[in-house]
Amino acid sequence: MEKVQCEILGLSSSASTGGAYAILLKEVNGARRLPIIIGGFEAQAIALEMERIKPPRPLTHDLLKILIDNLGANVVEIVINELKDNTFFARIVLESSGLTNEIDARPSDAIALAVRSDAPIFVSESVMAAAAFLPSDETEIPGFENTELEQDKKPLSKDAKIAALQDKLREALESEEFERAAKLRDEIKRLTQSN
Repeated sequence: MEKVQCEILGLSSSASTGGAYAILLKEVNGARRLPIIIGGFEAQAIALEMERIKPPRPLTHDLLKILIDNLGANVVEIVINELKDNTFFARIVLESSGLTNEIDARPSDAIALAVRSDAPIFVSESVMAAAAFLPSDETEIPGFENTELEQDKKPLSKDAKIAALQDKLREALESEEFERAAKLRDEIKRLTQSN
C-alpha cells in the first residue's frame, strides 16, 4: 500500500455538522488537504494534547497510551487506510518485543493516540485520491478556521463532492434556506446515483 505522511493542519467546529468537528490533515510533502469529521470528545482529546494541556485525570486516550507503555509496546505509526461508504478506517501499528501488530481503529482515536505518542500519521494514497482536495490559494489558509469545503476548493473525487454538498445542505436547512436546500439535495441524489 502506497501511503502519504500527513500532519494536522487544524481542528474546526461547524454548526453545519450538528456539533461535530472536522480535523484537517495536510500531506507533509504536498498541498492536498484531507478533512475528516470527528466527534467532540475526540476533537477535545486531540486539541488538549496538541496544546500540551494535561487534564487532572487521564482521559481515555491517555489511559490507552499508558497501557501501551506499561506493556512495553510503542506506537510505530497510524495509517488511515480505507474510505468506504463515506466512512474512514484506520490502523494503529504497534511494536512490542520486535513483533508488529496492527489494530483497527477509528481515525479520530488513532490520531488522538498518535499525538500522544509522537507517532507519524499516514494516509493511503487511495484515500487521498478519493477524498482529499487542493486549496485554490495556498496563502488563503492561515489556520483551519477558514478552510471549510467551499466552492473555491477543488474536491478531487465524487465522495469529497458529496461530503461538501452534505455540509452545505445542513447549513441551508439550519438557516431555513429551503429552496437552496432542495437544489443541494437534488445534486447529492444525482451524484449518489451516478456510477
